[in-house]
Parts: sequence; structure tokens; C-alpha cells
Amino acid sequence: MSRTLSSLPPTSGAPSPSPSPLASIGSRLRGSTLRALPKSYLILVLLAIVAVGYYVSDDFLTFRNAENVITAASIVVVLAIGQYFVILTGGIDLSVGSILAMSTVLTALTLQAGMPAGASVVFVLACCAAAGLINGILVVWLNIPPFIATLAMMSAVKGFSYIIQSTSLIEIKDQWIIQVFSRGSFLGIRNPVLIFIIVAVIAALVAKYTTFGRSLYAIGGNPEASRLSGLPVARNLIITYTISGVLAGLAGLVAAAQLRQGSSLIGVGYELDAIAAVVVGGASLMGGKGDPLNAVIGVFILTTIINIMNLVGISSEPQLVIKGAVIILAVFLSSAGGVQRISGFFAKHFRRTQPA
Repeated sequence: MSRTLSSLPPTSGAPSPSPSPLASIGSRLRGSTLRALPKSYLILVLLAIVAVGYYVSDDFLTFRNAENVITAASIVVVLAIGQYFVILTGGIDLSVGSILAMSTVLTALTLQAGMPAGASVVFVLACCAAAGLINGILVVWLNIPPFIATLAMMSAVKGFSYIIQSTSLIEIKDQWIIQVFSRGSFLGIRNPVLIFIIVAVIAALVAKYTTFGRSLYAIGGNPEASRLSGLPVARNLIITYTISGVLAGLAGLVAAAQLRQGSSLIGVGYELDAIAAVVVGGASLMGGKGDPLNAVIGVFILTTIINIMNLVGISSEPQLVIKGAVIILAVFLSSAGGVQRISGFFAKHFRRTQPA
């Protein structure tokens, strides 16, 4: 009997202490923060930039300045959403800035020729859709790399716009165009803002809830596997580039109404702003990753930074340097796994400091 009792394992004198309620709540908060960081870092970055703007300039958080920022961002948002769909497939569209300029020139010329404003809008969007369609055909049917195909289209459209313009600029006086795409408002919201909100909401719904949108993620992730699985890869790519052309034309209508002129020089650099916004928004240039609403946030991050630099009097050359640094940082956070690295660092740090 004694041997039996002695063979039993010794029991501790007291039960193991259970974690306190405060420690349990803290652990849950840390876990939720670490899970949310990769998804919310863009909003945190934007809020940090807004805080910097408030600190460095008294004019930053004013209604007039906020209206200027949002209105300036409206054109790039529409362009960036079209660019987002192209980048999602693993491609790129360098022609959107030139298509935007062509849209302004065609709008001014058709109105000058006496075409009704509504018919002018339809004609301009159809021409821009045709340019995007040609991009898609070059990429899909002729197997030309998207960079080369859209670079060639950028040059061709820019030259075409310059030829048909024939003068330095063409003034737009049609009040319907100006009212609908620039000065008008609905429920106190300016029409350019309404346009980009509608475009962004539709893009988000298409990307998340439609077969077409989900197929673009698959095409960007692995186009060969998508083709073998029966997805209409060629058709969807052509549609994607056509959508990019249409949205570039719509952005051109907004630009033409705001500037009240058509010019082949208006779209210079807009394609780079759109690409930068999509990348800052977390999309991968390799394709298969991204979100249209994050692209919108990316536009506002870049636009707000430029606005702050203008308010504090930084000249254009240093602005380009800072803008390039922001793009490099964005690529690190999105494509290079920077967010995951930072999240892993904080997770490791919190595990070390967590009480036993």
C-alpha cells in the first residue's frame, strides 16, 4: 500500500493561477490590433498626414482647403480606379493621361462644331473606349507586353490630340458641360465628388461581388491557370482595358469642365499619378492583389501630401523627391511585404512583454 501511494505523482500545493481579467482584455486588444494592422494601415497613414498638415499650417483644416483637395483628387480617383483594374490583371496602362487629354480636346472641338452637349459626351466616351479597346487588342491578340502597347498608344493618342487641336487651347463655354462635370452639386456635394464616389462604389461592388471582378484576381494571380480552368481571359482583359479608356475619358470630361478648355497638354503626368495612387493603395504590380477603395485612399494620401507642401511653400522639384520617396515606401509596404514584417515585429515584441 505504501509502495502504491509513493508511486503516485506529487501534486502541487495550489492550483495554477488563472489570468486576470485585465490581462485577458489586454491580450485580446493586442491580438485584434495586430490582425487589423495590415488592413487599416492606409487609414492610419492618411490620419497621420492630416495631423501633420494641421500642425504645419493653420489653413489646412479649413473648408475651402478641404474642398480644393477633394476636387483636385476627383480626376485622379477616376483614373486610378481604371488603372486599378488593369494592374489587378498584372498589366499597366500608360496611355490614360493622353486619353484624358484627348477627351478634353474632343469635347471642346465637338462643342465648338455645334454638337449637342449630351451627344458630345457620348461621342467622347466612345472614342476613349475605342482607344482602350485597341490597347486590349494589342495586349491580347498581338501578345505585346502591356507596358509597350500602352506606351505606343500614349504616344499615338498624344500626337492625334495635338494634330486635331491645331491651336494652343480651345475654350469651352457650354454651361451644361460646366454645370454637370464641375460647378453643379447635389445635396450640397459637388458633382466631381459625386462622380468619383459613384465610380468608386461601382468598382468596389464589381471587384467583390461579380464573376468578372473575381476573375480579374485569378487572372492577375496566375493567367495560365485561369485559362486552363475555363475563364475567358482574353475577353476579360480586353474589357478591362476598355474600362480604363472609358474612365480616362470621364476624367477628361471633369478636367475639361473644371479648366473650361481642351488641350493636348492637360494630361501630362496623370498616368504616373494614377499608377502611384494604386501602388500606394496596396496593389501589387505583379497582379492579383488590390482593392479599389484602397486606391481611392492612395489618391488622397498623395493629394494631401502635395497640398501640405504647397501650403508650406515647398517648390515643385523637392515635391517630386518627396513623392518618389512616398511611392518607394508604399511599394515596400504592399509588394515587398512591409506590413507583414512590421506586424510580425510588433507581434514578437508583444509576446515578449506579455505577462506569464
